[in-house]
Amino acid sequence: MARVTMRSLNKKYDEVHAVIDVNLDIGDQEFVVLVGPSGCGKTTTLRMVAGLESITGGQISIDGKVVNELPPMDRDIAMVFQNYALYPHMTVYDNMAFGLKMRKLEKIEIAGRVQEAADILGIQDLLKRKPRQLSGGQRQRVALGRAIVRHPQVFLFDEPLSNLDAKLRVQMRVELKKLHERLGTTAIYVTHDQVEAMTLGDRVVVMRDGRIQQVGDPMVLYNQPANRFVAGFIGSPAMNFVPVRIAAENGSLWAESEALRIRLPARVSQRLERYSGMEATLGVRPEDLRIAGDGDSTDTSFDVAVELVERLGSEILLDVVAGPTSMVASVEPSVTARVHERLRLTIDPGRAHFFDNQTEAAI
Repeated sequence: MARVTMRSLNKKYDEVHAVIDVNLDIGDQEFVVLVGPSGCGKTTTLRMVAGLESITGGQISIDGKVVNELPPMDRDIAMVFQNYALYPHMTVYDNMAFGLKMRKLEKIEIAGRVQEAADILGIQDLLKRKPRQLSGGQRQRVALGRAIVRHPQVFLFDEPLSNLDAKLRVQMRVELKKLHERLGTTAIYVTHDQVEAMTLGDRVVVMRDGRIQQVGDPMVLYNQPANRFVAGFIGSPAMNFVPVRIAAENGSLWAESEALRIRLPARVSQRLERYSGMEATLGVRPEDLRIAGDGDSTDTSFDVAVELVERLGSEILLDVVAGPTSMVASVEPSVTARVHERLRLTIDPGRAHFFDNQTEAAI
């Protein structure tokens, strides 16, 4: 197995700087997910590791060996593509065996590796079929099998589940995680789906405009986002953002807007003291909002009007407006709420996030 190291990695296409000063260390047997919106540089970064894109600047090493100038076939990696990239005229067996034949392995070893991969993926009965006879999920398993048989040092996944329906994507996520635990191979996975990133990754790398925004354990990104972009990208539904003014009164700090006024606890106030009298952005996750009860303090509650009720079974999402600000609240499925109804919500101020309006960095 292998470590993958990227140092000051850059990629330019004429005037477009697609990847900017990426520095990343991926440990042996680690599953790292690159996530971000379209055009953020995640796939370009993966393709540079694979050797499918040239490097404008910087260095990539695999298992301590610099691979900048090595062709893909010499990097000891295996890549699974979004579109499966299967040969339509070949059987499943031949698709999985093709790369091994090109490396001139003995037939008996090829057969053993293909059978082993087929057993792992549960596709033993598909080996004589051709791709057109397979479902999307079966084709994806064949593409995985073709990568597994190579026994690579590093697996690279380029949005491999994006062509599958929602139910099959969930199923394949579970299978991919189990597969990684079984094989123990270093893996780099690219996706635009933050739920996929959170469920699969040992660590998640959030990218934007070619730059890394934050790297960390999925729950660290969720609970301690480095900036407003990460806070809004990680979590579903997305975090609510409210422009507020930080005001001092009677020894306490308050977050105030046109529609709400929240007293901040001491540990939050300590971080915000230097923002007293200034504007900032309050971030609150939908799951940290709830319907206010009789015992809830008026210091943490505010009135809203319901605009939309989304009943999802395990939860209800309330799209509400508080003054000029739209918000989403995730509440218990037992809550009865109607469109145009006025409610009072309460927030746990200890779970609130604050961001600098100029830098967008977390405060």
